[in-house]
Amino acid sequence: MNDAHAAGADPAVGPPAAPDSAQAPAAPDPAQAAAEARRYPVRPIVGVGGVAFIDGKVVLIKRRFEPLAGRWSLPGGTLELGESLHEGLAREMREETGLIVEVGPLVELFDRITRDEDGRVRFHYVLADYVCRPVGGGLCAGSDVAEAVLADLDGLDRFGLTPKTIDVIARAGQLAAAALR
Repeated sequence: MNDAHAAGADPAVGPPAAPDSAQAPAAPDPAQAAAEARRYPVRPIVGVGGVAFIDGKVVLIKRRFEPLAGRWSLPGGTLELGESLHEGLAREMREETGLIVEVGPLVELFDRITRDEDGRVRFHYVLADYVCRPVGGGLCAGSDVAEAVLADLDGLDRFGLTPKTIDVIARAGQLAAAALR
């Protein structure tokens, strides 16, 4: 007996029609679905982040999805299969901020591990943050970003950034300034 028959459907005509009052579920947002798939990973996920400066200000984004949903951070995301770190970061910068960038030196390599109330690993990322030099495009919020802004370096405290993000921005600023000498 096949599954359709076992469920009460006539195999010759297919499953019974849904009542008129039933509505098809809304198509999931691909960015949100991808974010949900990263919860409780079986292994760490490789992510990249970019520190881009424009006219002495740093590009920040407000995240739409976990981890850190609703918080300000650096633009970036996860690598896709077959992408190098630089390729993935250039893609993420374009998708999240509208900026076309040249990826420069590595600022820091670190992990971000978030545990739930039971101590289970909810998120585990290995993150590589790079200095990026904008060479085209225009700043705008992409699909998985609520906002994208240029932030004064003197006013970063108002964005509620993590201490690690503030440290990465400061180190990237030093690397960018050294490159201009």
